[in-house]
Amino acid sequence: MKIGLVLSGGGAKGAAHIGVIKALEEYNIFPTHISGTSAGAIVGALYAQGIGWEEMLNFFKTIPIFRPSKYARSKPGFINTEAFYNSFKHFFPEDNFKALKKPLFVTATNIVDGSLKIFSKGQLIKPVLASASFPGVFTPTEINGSYYIDGGTINNFPIEPLKPECDKIVGVYVNPLKKININDLKHSYTVIERAYRIKAAYESTTKFNDCDLIICPEELANFSVFDMNKIETVFNLGYTTTKKILMEQEAVVSNLKVKTALK
Repeated sequence: MKIGLVLSGGGAKGAAHIGVIKALEEYNIFPTHISGTSAGAIVGALYAQGIGWEEMLNFFKTIPIFRPSKYARSKPGFINTEAFYNSFKHFFPEDNFKALKKPLFVTATNIVDGSLKIFSKGQLIKPVLASASFPGVFTPTEINGSYYIDGGTINNFPIEPLKPECDKIVGVYVNPLKKININDLKHSYTVIERAYRIKAAYESTTKFNDCDLIICPEELANFSVFDMNKIETVFNLGYTTTKKILMEQEAVVSNLKVKTALK
């Protein structure tokens, strides 16, 4: 039985994905295929490589995303994405999708023509970096003559590559829409930003029905995409939320366990 795991984007909130994986494995649920974007692409790649949750969490805590030495000069972004290549190379010594232990799909957005690209073969690290290149903050990543940014720009919940491949799909969404009061919308730009967030959330949540199990820690709405000081808290939210859902949905969990055992 093939079980897919789709991991949304969310910046630092992506650490919740690691907590989810820990909880799933404690319930003997082991996804066989992974699709991710942005932070979900990073976690997905590490998981597909066979790296355990503790080392994944350490990765999120220690990769120096905001060190001044990583800042770009004369480039369209504050942080030079490609400066992280060597950090990733440590975890992926063979820079190729075929070296992974599980099939992986990574999405990125072509910044020039606006198309969505799904990477699943060839070089691995650059597509993962591209997928996590938050627009305006990280520089676009060049791959085979094209330039890519955050996959979440177009598709923040890339379930599509898994649907033809998997019998069951577990979805993890770490960008819940924050509840606000009308008085919070004090300026025109806050209204525009809110509209963008509503659109992104709507496009993602409409796909939840295609999943057999959905994990969406609502409390993550209170955290920032760049809240790197709360990694442990975010991780624990992913873990505890997943444990609660798995306990509540015994029938679904039992089905996933049985089918996984037969894979």
